[in-house]
Amino acid sequence: MAVNVSNRTGNVKNKRSHALNATKKRQKLNLQVHRLEDGTKVRLSTKEKRTLLKGQEAA
Repeated sequence: MAVNVSNRTGNVKNKRSHALNATKKRQKLNLQVHRLEDGTKVRLSTKEKRTLLKGQEAA
């Protein structure tokens, strides 16, 4: 089972129809499972995963 690492939440926006009716719409995060070097699985957003991989690439 993967563990959530970040405390990030999705955005809440208004969905607008042609008649300009406002309906609440929720944008969820793009969460991906990533295995760390010690073998633990973590659930990261894609932005965090890219940052993590960029740090590993430099080292």
